[in-house]
Amino acid sequence: MTSYHYEPNLKYADTHEWARREDTQVVVGISDAAQDMMSDIVFVELPEIGTAVAAGEAVAVVESVKAAEDIIAPVSGSVSAVNEELNDTPELVNSDPYGAWFLKIEFEDGTELDKLMDADAYSAFVESQQ
Repeated sequence: MTSYHYEPNLKYADTHEWARREDTQVVVGISDAAQDMMSDIVFVELPEIGTAVAAGEAVAVVESVKAAEDIIAPVSGSVSAVNEELNDTPELVNSDPYGAWFLKIEFEDGTELDKLMDADAYSAFVESQQ
């Protein structure tokens, strides 16, 4: 069984995104487990700033040598920033999954974050999937 790193200050979705609240925004990336399962990340497709997103819907795409996967919005709102650095160096997601964020969402309802898992619950979820 693979051992993954989990950041205790983040919230996690069962689709392997992490979310970190910053005032009225949520920063979104993918977990250590997700980047490991995908293998070498070679391309990231980010949304346009201002795009309206709904919790549970695809908001971006990450491609690896194995597959392309949707990044699912953990909260509803509008895209307020994207990490342009990933356009040129998508492999940052592999080397620093909690530093290489994908986008920020100006959220409408902060309680949507309460539906996500904490690090302990997400760790147990990942282990149950292996």
